[in-house]
Amino acid sequence: QVQLVESGGGSVQAGESLTLSCGASGYTDSFDFMCWFRQAPGNGRDGIAALRIGSGATYYDNSVKGRFTVSRDAATNMLFLQMNSLKPEDTALYYCAASRRLTGAWYRGGSYANWGQGTQVTVS
Repeated sequence: QVQLVESGGGSVQAGESLTLSCGASGYTDSFDFMCWFRQAPGNGRDGIAALRIGSGATYYDNSVKGRFTVSRDAATNMLFLQMNSLKPEDTALYYCAASRRLTGAWYRGGSYANWGQGTQVTVS
């Protein structure tokens, strides 16, 4: 049983920063990809930043490239999303997801079997 728990969301002003965390517990040794998704009201769930665990390679959606950084602490099995220069359009529910064997594009929700419950980010 794998559990992912996000934290760190909140309400900030435009231009400010937030760091989201995702703690993974259970059988996590075989994860190959971890990804941050977000879903704004009325929109679908979009992958915005991912990390390939074996190589450390990172992937970003154009909407966050240069502002957001995904990282992982292997010792604590934590995934992070450093979000700088936040904009009102970044307002969304942010989810952490993990895959044992990515079968589709990194930014597609269907590629991940394990999900957290989400943490809200509001930028005004």
